[in-house]
Amino acid sequence: MKKKIIPIFVPHQGCPHDCIFCNQKKITGLSTSMTDEDARDIIIESLKTIPDDAEVEIAFFGGSFTAIDTDIQRKLLSVAKDFKDMGKVDDIRLSTRPDCIDDKELDLLKEYGVTIIELGVQSMNEDVLVKSIRGHHRDVVFTSAKMIKVAGFKLGLQMMLGLPGDSKDRCISTARDFVDIKPDFVRIYPTLVIKETGLEEELKSGRYRPFTIEECIDITKRLMVIFYLNDIGVIRVGLQATEDIQLGLDVLAGPYHPAFRELVRSRMVRDYLDDVISRRYEEEGYDPSKGDNCQSFENGYVKIDKKDLLIKANPRDISMIVGDKRSNREYINTKYMTRFKTMADKNLVDELVVMIDGKLVDRITYKDLYIRLAKLYQLG
Repeated sequence: MKKKIIPIFVPHQGCPHDCIFCNQKKITGLSTSMTDEDARDIIIESLKTIPDDAEVEIAFFGGSFTAIDTDIQRKLLSVAKDFKDMGKVDDIRLSTRPDCIDDKELDLLKEYGVTIIELGVQSMNEDVLVKSIRGHHRDVVFTSAKMIKVAGFKLGLQMMLGLPGDSKDRCISTARDFVDIKPDFVRIYPTLVIKETGLEEELKSGRYRPFTIEECIDITKRLMVIFYLNDIGVIRVGLQATEDIQLGLDVLAGPYHPAFRELVRSRMVRDYLDDVISRRYEEEGYDPSKGDNCQSFENGYVKIDKKDLLIKANPRDISMIVGDKRSNREYINTKYMTRFKTMADKNLVDELVVMIDGKLVDRITYKDLYIRLAKLYQLG
C-alpha cells in the first residue's frame, strides 16, 4: 500500500529561538499563519486526489509545533483527528524541537491521535549546537527521544550537515548517537544559506563556509550505510524544491541539488564498482594505467584494448548505476579502460550483477553491498 502525505506547514510558529540557519517563510514557501480552517481545506482538497486504498498521513511541518499556544495546537489537531476518526487518515505526524517535549505535551498529542513525532535535532555536537544558536544541549535529545518512545509514538530524527563548526567526523558522530537512540526513521539535510538568516551574515563576513556538494555526498554516503545497517530508514535526503528554494533565488550558497539523494546513491554504486573492478584487475595482474591494454606495432600503430563491463540490475536502478549525466559511466570507462554497459533485468529485484568480458565478477544483494561499503568506508 502506497503512503500519501498531506503536508500542513505551520511556519515559524512556536519556535523559542531563531536558529542561525532558519527562515521558515522561505523554507516552507509560506509567509502566513496556518488556521484550523486552512488546515481543513488543505486536507479536503488533498483527499480528492488520493486513492481510497492509499495509506494517508497528515503531517504538520515547520516551526516547533509543541511550542505553539496550546489552544492553537488543539484547534489544528482536532481537524486532523476528525479525519482520522472518519477513517480517512491513518497517521498524524508533527515536527518540533527536542527541548519542547514534556509529559503534559505528550498526553495532549496522544489525546488528539498523533502517532509520529519528529525532532529537529540537527547535530549532537555541543560546539555545533552553540554556534548554530540552537538554545539547547545534546542531553535533552536523549531525554525527549526516550519520553516519546516510552509514550508509544513513532520517533523521527532530523540532522543537518555543514552547520557552523561542523565536520565530517562530527556528522558521523551525530549519526552514531542517532543509532544509540534507535529512531524509526531519520532525515538528512545539507545546510543551505537562506536569505534573511544569521547564516547569511556569517557567510558575507567570511566566518562561515558551506559544505560543497562533493563534501556532502562524501559524508551522506557514510551516513546512509550507518543507518541502513542499523535498520533505520532514511526517508529524506535534501530539501524539496519550492519556488524560493532554488539557487539564485533565496538560496545564497550551499550544496543544493533537486536530486541530492540520487547523487549519493549513485556515488555509493560507483564506490562499489571501483572496488570490485580494481580487485579483479589486481587478481589478473592487469593495469591499464601502465599500458597493459596496449599493443604496439612496428609501424608505430598502438592498439588500445578495452574490456566489456556489463552491469545487470532492476530497471528502476539503471539511471542510478549510470550516474547523473552519465558520470559513473565516464568515470569507470576512463579509469579502467572499459566499455560500460547496463542491462535491465526485472528478475533482479534487489541485487546487482557485474560481468567483465562475459565472465561473472560479482553478484551482490543491496544489503551485502552496504556491508561491503561499510568496510570500504572504514565505518567499523
